[in-house]
Amino acid sequence: MSELTRIPAPAGVAPAAQYSHVVLGHGRFVAIAGQLALDEDGKLVGEGDAAAQARQVFENLRRCLTAAGATFDDVVKLTYFVTDMAHMPALRAARAEHIPDDRLPAASAVQVAALVRPEFLMEVEAFAVVGE
Repeated sequence: MSELTRIPAPAGVAPAAQYSHVVLGHGRFVAIAGQLALDEDGKLVGEGDAAAQARQVFENLRRCLTAAGATFDDVVKLTYFVTDMAHMPALRAARAEHIPDDRLPAASAVQVAALVRPEFLMEVEAFAVVGE
């Protein structure tokens, strides 16, 4: 695990409620491609169900991080792509199952017109720094 420093509110910047403005650390950089709500067989999990899709997305992120020798403790940045901002509470709930409030990464949320297939409600990518 990397020693990460989280700065939730740099001087002159309004405090963040659901993320850290800055996360820094030294180590090996890990980029995780945007994850969708697909199970290990490539089947959609939770059609029309934002909560089920969010849980599967975070499970896929966990598996990808594990493959890289990382954990959610090493995540420095999450980017959420949603077809509707109304899905953000489901993503926050799924994130809370994996990342405690005192270890929140930097984050961005972007509403998009569509994802790769119309049944996907969200996609999340991650960046991590793993200690050397």
